[in-house]
Amino acid sequence: MRKVEHYFKSIGFAGDDLEKILDAFELQAFKKNDFIVEEGKTSRYIGFVESGMFQYYVIKDGEERTSYVSIENTFFASVLSFISETPALENIKALVDGSISMISKPRLKKLVQEIPAFKDFYIGLLEATVCGIDASRHDLIVLTAEQRYEKMLLKEPHLLLQIPLQHLASMLGVTPRHLSRIRNKIR
Repeated sequence: MRKVEHYFKSIGFAGDDLEKILDAFELQAFKKNDFIVEEGKTSRYIGFVESGMFQYYVIKDGEERTSYVSIENTFFASVLSFISETPALENIKALVDGSISMISKPRLKKLVQEIPAFKDFYIGLLEATVCGIDASRHDLIVLTAEQRYEKMLLKEPHLLLQIPLQHLASMLGVTPRHLSRIRNKIR
């Protein structure tokens, strides 16, 4: 069973509605370093990460700056590009071999129109995404790097175990060396 099927079953979808949802998703495999979204190109899909890790980043001053990493059993999206149908401001690439169950915007809209519970699900997903982005922006402005690390340790400890150090450091707005000092201090 694909993980996307398990996910939708776990939140109460069944029968014809579940079949329609699963039929709308297409499983796509990606090799390490494959781009799922490229800066300047419009993102046409959102998806559910079946396996792997996918890095969201921009290039600034010749360096990759990681803003987020999608991991297994989470949703994947270049939100601004997908919703507004404009060129992406970020790149998203596979950090390891992986797969994503992808859904296009036309198929998503059809599900929203045909299945009221899916519409509620989608609105909830968007609300959670907006809240997450807003909280991250707030944390980058208000909290120190050490406080952001401690918050991640409390709220998302699984990320600390899975995301490579250099990407984690970039997400927190510090160098890998500084992150090592923070981790040693907190232990």
